[in-house]
Amino acid sequence: MTEPMSGLLFERKPSPVLAEHRPLYKIGQVLLILHLASRAGRSRLLRLHLFNWALKSVDRQKLLIHASTAKELKVSAWGFDPALAIAVRFAIAEGLVREQSPGYEITDEGVSFAKEILKDPELFSTDAAFLHQVGKGITEAMVDAVANGWEAQ
Repeated sequence: MTEPMSGLLFERKPSPVLAEHRPLYKIGQVLLILHLASRAGRSRLLRLHLFNWALKSVDRQKLLIHASTAKELKVSAWGFDPALAIAVRFAIAEGLVREQSPGYEITDEGVSFAKEILKDPELFSTDAAFLHQVGKGITEAMVDAVANGWEAQ
């Protein structure tokens, strides 16, 4: 009555990848964070994740804008995106970012790339506006203060 299955046939169909999961998109965001919102073009990964998390929501961006002027980060936790870590690795491989203990630093090539991005008003315009507004006001010390609270709990 029941016949064994002779096999399955899979047909591959194209599926779109969200822009925020594309490495080049994330590399662009990382370069803009380092260029526009990081002192000396440097940042640790934890801080990059904070900005990456904020770039996904206007409400989160408002929190960081307020924190940059108040000099106090009142965010209890933020997300960690594997796509960001992959983009940082690709940016390093392309010579746009270098590892600078304990974090990352934009290279001259990365600065040039970021400046090219900023020349085009259709590329990352809302991200760039947000990062200009925050400026260099979110410090590593502010991020550390929140992260140290995680360890205390």
